[in-house]
Amino acid sequence: MDEIKNVNELRELTRLLVRNLGFLDKSEASCCGTTIGQCHSIIEIGAAQEISLNELADILKLDNSTLSRSVNNLVEQQLVIREIDSRDRRYIKLKLTGKGWIVYKSIEKNMDIYFASLLRDIPKEKHDQIIESLMLLVKAMKNNKCC
Repeated sequence: MDEIKNVNELRELTRLLVRNLGFLDKSEASCCGTTIGQCHSIIEIGAAQEISLNELADILKLDNSTLSRSVNNLVEQQLVIREIDSRDRRYIKLKLTGKGWIVYKSIEKNMDIYFASLLRDIPKEKHDQIIESLMLLVKAMKNNKCC
């Protein structure tokens, strides 16, 4: 695997690991001017480019009312647009605004830098092993839900 792929895979798998362990922080800890929870929402909306509120709630493992409050804050901060589908008014689409895309790209860049630094502290011959191990762990966590 090349280094960029390793960085991206390590970042993605670690993010999934943190989420599956239930550490989606609802505190005021910040990530590029947003809470950690809002940061996760921005990442998922940006990655999907357009996503429903229900899909986002499923991905983040949050109930709709909790996520709705977080999305409301993102809308107020002009980072996210909430659109009602013209064919099904119950379907709410979420998209990043121009300002939201700037925050998303900043988060992506900062996380790539951070995870590249993690990989630099790990022997190069162990990079693939770590990625494989995290993949196995994430898969096992998905197959074995807690509580």
